[in-house]
Amino acid sequence: MVYSEKVLDHFANPRNVGEIENADGIGEVGNSKCGDIMKMYIKVEDGTISDVKFKTFGCGAAIATSSMATELIKGKSVDEALQLTNKAVMEALDGLPPVKVHCSVLAEEAIKAAVSDYYEKQGIDPEILIEK
Repeated sequence: MVYSEKVLDHFANPRNVGEIENADGIGEVGNSKCGDIMKMYIKVEDGTISDVKFKTFGCGAAIATSSMATELIKGKSVDEALQLTNKAVMEALDGLPPVKVHCSVLAEEAIKAAVSDYYEKQGIDPEILIEK
């Protein structure tokens, strides 16, 4: 399997690793088939994601996609974070091997789960905001 330099860099030097105390939104997703589990934490100030952290148990591609996804939404509005796609994560990493595409899907789902949790805590029904 050949990984891009960016994937290798985000795996070896992941950004935004850890937990956020009193996070405004927490999303956890997992794929029992491959064993990858991602947990995303977001801090929101004035509708903007001021901080985002992750903890991922999984392969190098899962760690790299988690890291890149956090980089892509940090400083963005909550609504912009909801628009993040696995395709955007893969493009930002200069691609992934086909057998690792599911890792980018998990990263997208983890972000959406964290945003959904944030909206629920605000008393907003996340279903109306997330287009399926």
